[in-house]
Amino acid sequence: MDIRKVKKLIELLEESDVDEIEIHEGEESVRISRHSSVTPTQTIVHVPGSNLGQTAGGKPGAGFVETAAGSPEAEAGSLIKSPMVGIFYLSPSPEDHPFVEVGQSVKKGDVLCIIEAMKIMNQIESDVSGIVQRILVENGEPVEYGQLMFVIRET
Repeated sequence: MDIRKVKKLIELLEESDVDEIEIHEGEESVRISRHSSVTPTQTIVHVPGSNLGQTAGGKPGAGFVETAAGSPEAEAGSLIKSPMVGIFYLSPSPEDHPFVEVGQSVKKGDVLCIIEAMKIMNQIESDVSGIVQRILVENGEPVEYGQLMFVIRET
């Protein structure tokens, strides 16, 4: 896929209300997404036979982990990551109170959120006991596999 096509796709995405676009041309594909300023995003383009979208180590996406002060990786606490792709919900229904809030104490096994995947509501439980330090995803936003959702300071 020509880099000029990719640039044109980015321009089209910026000019529209679309949040994500994915194009397939034969064996080549490109996926470009725009998310809120809450979650940093990256675009990896895989073109067979080239190193576009790869770092010096040769692994796609390697080396993009943010570890600056204030980032979730730099904070003390357990990081709860999404075990699947889906839509993140903080409460069982829009009328109900959220399962957890920042500052709330949780025990191992307590439900933190729901991820809807393929019309199935999957309850995500805490792996640790502690205090919820941060909630890194907004209610109703899509989450990716392995995306950070919560920071919990163990007690």
